[in-house]
Amino acid sequence: MSLPRQIFPGRSYMISRRCSQRQFLMRPDPRTNDAFLYCLGLAALRTGVRLVGFLAMSNHWHGILVDVEGRLPEFLEIAHKLFAKHQNAALGRWENFWAPEQTSVVELVTPDDILAKLIYTLANPVADHLVERAHHWPGASSLRAMTDGKLIRAARPRTFFRQQGKDVLPDNVEIKLVVPPAFGGMTQRGFAKLVGERVQKVEQQAAAERARTGRRVLGRAAVLRQRPTDRPATIEPRRQLSPRVACRNTWRRVETLARNKAFVAAYRAARDLLIAGKDALFPAGTYWLRRFAGAACDGVAPAPA
Repeated sequence: MSLPRQIFPGRSYMISRRCSQRQFLMRPDPRTNDAFLYCLGLAALRTGVRLVGFLAMSNHWHGILVDVEGRLPEFLEIAHKLFAKHQNAALGRWENFWAPEQTSVVELVTPDDILAKLIYTLANPVADHLVERAHHWPGASSLRAMTDGKLIRAARPRTFFRQQGKDVLPDNVEIKLVVPPAFGGMTQRGFAKLVGERVQKVEQQAAAERARTGRRVLGRAAVLRQRPTDRPATIEPRRQLSPRVACRNTWRRVETLARNKAFVAAYRAARDLLIAGKDALFPAGTYWLRRFAGAACDGVAPAPA
């Protein structure tokens, strides 16, 4: 059983999830890209999550977001469930689409942490030597919209999604990228300029590495020729730690880890009381038991049954 996670409104996170057996089930093509954007935008619309940036690789995706209303689990459920069903229908699959481990959710504590993970996300295909420039990547990415300051629009996919009837979802959804609150009064243009400069630096470093080693980029055409059932030839490291916090500042990291440890201890104590049939008050930030079991939480009224 995984550790409980404290869910508070306003926190920033990096989200990562990969496909089953590392297969290229998200290989970029117009249908896949549009479906990914639609599911992401719909999940954000329904839960109030604000997207800072994202990028979909062939077998995983990364996203940086702000959980404005404290509804991150709902966002993940909607986005991942709908996209998985669409892709399975489009590819003629039936088995699990996502890898069985939980979604990686890493809290980003400081502005430096948010920026570092955003650059990692947007420059991921460059660092992996798949393309020379980040904007060359053919998959869904927020980089161009961030640079242009435009909305991202996606139409409801024709595969899997109902086209008529009482349960029809919106014809179109829009994604408006935001500047993280941690960056204070920085404008969208100023933030985009900062991000663009950092991404360009990664591109230069990758080019220097290729010049030194003789390695070549795979290229857009080769990426698009891959089959959905293909997978990387490299061996994936196993049994690695799955961090919950990213923080370069030592003292802020210690403080955040201590806060999380105190939450887990208080949660477990309350759970033991609940199992014993006694009144239990769960710590603030308890999500599942408050929402689905009506558990009382410190400073929060029980969610309606």
